[in-house]
Amino acid sequence: MTNQAVADLLARSNRLGSDPRNTNYAGGNTSAKGTETDPVTGEDVELLWVKGSGGDLGTLDESGLAVLRLDRLRSLVNVYPGVEREDEMVAAFDYCLHGKGGAAPSIDTAMHALVDAAHVDHLHPDSGIAIATAADGEALTATIFGGKVAWVPWRRPGFQLGLDIAAIKAANPDVMGAVLGGHGITAWGDTSQEAEANSLWIIQTAADYIAEHGHPEPFGGVRAGFEALPDAERTARAAALAPTIRGLASHDKPMVGHYTDSHAVLDFLASEKAPALAALGTSCPDHFLRTKVKPLILDLPATATPEEQIARLKELHEQYRTDYQAYYDRYAVPTSSTGEGSPAIRGADPLIVLVPGVGMFSYGANKQTARVAGEFYVNAINVMRGAEALSTYSPISDAEKFRIEYWTLEEAKLQRLPKPKTHQGRIAFVTGAASGIGKAIATRLAKEGACVVVADLDLEKAQAVAAELGSTDVAIGVAANVADAAGVQAAIDATVLAFGGIDLIVNNAGLSLSKPLLETTEKDWDLQHDVMAKGSFLVSKAAASALIAQGLGGDIVYISSKNSVFAGPNNIAYSATKADQAHQVRLLAVELGEHGVRVNGINPDGVVRGSGIFASGWGANRAATYGVKEEELGQYYANRTILKREVVPENVADAVYVLTGPELSRTTGLHIPVDSGVAAAFLR
Repeated sequence: MTNQAVADLLARSNRLGSDPRNTNYAGGNTSAKGTETDPVTGEDVELLWVKGSGGDLGTLDESGLAVLRLDRLRSLVNVYPGVEREDEMVAAFDYCLHGKGGAAPSIDTAMHALVDAAHVDHLHPDSGIAIATAADGEALTATIFGGKVAWVPWRRPGFQLGLDIAAIKAANPDVMGAVLGGHGITAWGDTSQEAEANSLWIIQTAADYIAEHGHPEPFGGVRAGFEALPDAERTARAAALAPTIRGLASHDKPMVGHYTDSHAVLDFLASEKAPALAALGTSCPDHFLRTKVKPLILDLPATATPEEQIARLKELHEQYRTDYQAYYDRYAVPTSSTGEGSPAIRGADPLIVLVPGVGMFSYGANKQTARVAGEFYVNAINVMRGAEALSTYSPISDAEKFRIEYWTLEEAKLQRLPKPKTHQGRIAFVTGAASGIGKAIATRLAKEGACVVVADLDLEKAQAVAAELGSTDVAIGVAANVADAAGVQAAIDATVLAFGGIDLIVNNAGLSLSKPLLETTEKDWDLQHDVMAKGSFLVSKAAASALIAQGLGGDIVYISSKNSVFAGPNNIAYSATKADQAHQVRLLAVELGEHGVRVNGINPDGVVRGSGIFASGWGANRAATYGVKEEELGQYYANRTILKREVVPENVADAVYVLTGPELSRTTGLHIPVDSGVAAAFLR
C-alpha cells in the first residue's frame, strides 16, 4: 500500500509538472517527509521521499522517488567538511537510503532534507527565474512578495545551498519560500496542499507583477528586415537551411534537430536587444545544461538570400567553436597527477541556432533531447523578457556556468546514460512503409534508435504505422507519391523540418503487374517505371541534395529484386524496372561516394507474407503462372530455394539494418540477395 504522504507527493508533482508555467521538462524536484515501519526493528522511522535524479515531475511515479532516512540525512550536517568539499556529500546520500532506496538521489536532496517542513517544492518557473536573474532581484523580491518570500543569492546547487535555505526558514517562520538568485524558486508547507498553494502563489504573483509593472517592449523596438517571413516562405526557408545547420551542429558528433517558429521565438529574434541578450546566455542550470551557455544567432536580416545566410552561418559557426574552446580553456582545471581536473570538452558546436525571420533550430543526441532543448530556450526567452521588463537581465557568470556544465557530478550523470543504439541519431526515410517490407524496415530502424519517416501514398496508413512505432519524437507519417517530383520534395522537406535532416533513405515503394509481353500495355509499363525506376530516382535526387548540404555522409538503399538479374516468365515490366533500380545503385554509388554517401541494394524474392504487392493481386497471378494455390505460394517459393526457407519482410529489414549499421561502413555498390538462395540469381 502506498504511503499517503507519497500519494499526495506524486499527485502534487504531476499537477505542478504538467504545467510549463511552473517548471520545465525534467526540471525541479519535490519531496515529502513521513513515517513508515522499519522492517528490521519494527519501529517507526522518519523518511524523505524526493524526486530522484533525472526524473520529470509531470510523469513522476513511485519508482522515480529516492527514499532516504531523515535521521541519517540530518546527521550529515555533523560531518559536512565545508563548501569546498561539498560534492563529497552526494556520495554520502547512498549511506542514507532506506531499503533499496529507489531512484538515485539528486544534488538537491539536501535542500529537501534540511528544510524543516513536511513538503518542499523546488521549481524553475519562467516568472520566478525572471526575478532571480534581474539585476535588482533582491529588491524586487522584497517588493513583489511583501516579506513572504526570501532572497537567496546565487549558489551552486548542493549541500551548502540546502543549509542556507534551512537557516532562512528557521530564522523566518512566516516565510513560505525563497527566490534563488539566478536559478529558480523553492516553497514549502506543512501539508502537500499548502506547499503546492505556496508554490503557485509565488509563480502567479511574480507573473502578475511583471504583467502589471513591466515595460511594454522589454526587448526594444523591431529591427527592420528581421521580422518574421510569411508562413509559407518561412517554412520553405527553414527546410532549405535545415540540412546545412544540422551539419554545422554535428561537426563533433551527429545530432538530431528540432525546428521551432513560435511567436515567442520570432518576436525575440526581430527585436533590437536580441543579439546582446543572446550573447549573455542562459542562467538557470537546467537551461544551459540543455542549450549550452550561449546560442549561435545569425546576424543577417530575413531578407538575405539562402545562399548568403548559409555562407554567414558557416563563418559564425567557426567563430562559435573558437569562442567555446576559449571558454573551456579559460575555466577548465588541468588534470592533476591524482587524476583530478575538469572533464574533457564535450564538443564546441552550438545546440541552439537562431535565424531571424525563420526561427530556432535546436539539437540533441535524439529527437526528444533536441525538442526539449528548444523548449528550454523558449523558457530562457521568457525569462529574459520578464527580467528586462522590470529591470536588466543579469545571468550568472560564465565562470559559474562552467562550474556546473563541467561539474564532475554532472559528468558522472552523463557517464551513467545507457550506451546508444547503433542507429541513434540517424534519420531514416522509408518509402512504401505503411505495409509489408517497408513497414518491417521502418519498425527495425526505429527499434535500433533511428528517427523514422514513414512515407506512403496513403497518408492515413502512414500516420497509423508511425503511431505504432512511438511518439512523434520517434516517427512521423507523411504522404509521398514517389512518381511526383513536387510531392517527393515536400516529403523530404517535412523530414528535415521534423528531425533536422536526413541520413538514411530506403527506396522501397513499388507495385507489380504480372503479365506476358503481348498483354503488357504501354500504361502498365509506364506505371511500373514511374513508381519504381522514376520514383527511386526522384527520391534519391531530392535526398542527395540534403545529404550533400549536411556533409555527414549517409545511406541510400534500394529494395530491388531477384528479378533484376533473373529472367522469369510473364514479368517484363516489373523485372525491367527492377533492373533499372539495380543499376541506379551502381551509378549513384560512384557519383555520391565523394560525399560519403553509400548506396547499396537488396534483392528479395518470394516475400509473400505481409507483402502489399502480393496482396494487391500479384500473388494470385504468380500462383497461376506456377500452377499452385495462392495460399501455397510462399512455400512454393521456399521449396525452390537452396535453403528451403520462406522469406518474410523482417528478413529484408534485417539486411537494411546490417547494410546501414557500423559493421559495413566501407561497403557501397553492393546488392545483397535475400532469397534463401536462388542459384540463377547469383551475382557475378
